[in-house]
Amino acid sequence: MSRPSADDLTTLVALAAVVALGLSAGAVLTEGAVLVPYWRSLPAADFLSWYRDNAARLLNFFGPLEIATAVLVLAAAGLYGARRRRGAGLLALAALLTAAILAAYPLYFRDVNARFAAATIAPEAVAGELARWAFWHWVRVAIAIAALAAGLAAVRHREA
Repeated sequence: MSRPSADDLTTLVALAAVVALGLSAGAVLTEGAVLVPYWRSLPAADFLSWYRDNAARLLNFFGPLEIATAVLVLAAAGLYGARRRRGAGLLALAALLTAAILAAYPLYFRDVNARFAAATIAPEAVAGELARWAFWHWVRVAIAIAALAAGLAAVRHREA
């Protein structure tokens, strides 16, 4: 059996990046469409209790998924660029969009998530903060879908 070529490895990394982008977009879409409405339906005290009990699970799921996605997309963009493949610019765009998703965490989500988990937010402020959280989350979903579209277009563009 022959060793995979650099072209084969580049293609494999790009396909893995697109799969990761799809998983990531699907995960944040599911969070927005399933978890957020559930959270918003709960009384403030119940939501804060739920969040306290599950914050680590959410971070342990989304953190590695988003980081692995960013690493794979960056690697694919770098390999496509180094090999001067068509679609390299689209993968670079996907990498930038993925970086924006990661940047949203320290810019907004980390602090508010910590306030939810520690129940340091006043119960009467929970609904408003969840509405703000949901808005920024849907921005993140749109960015994730755009990153997926760019990744898919890059892989398809290479085949064209």
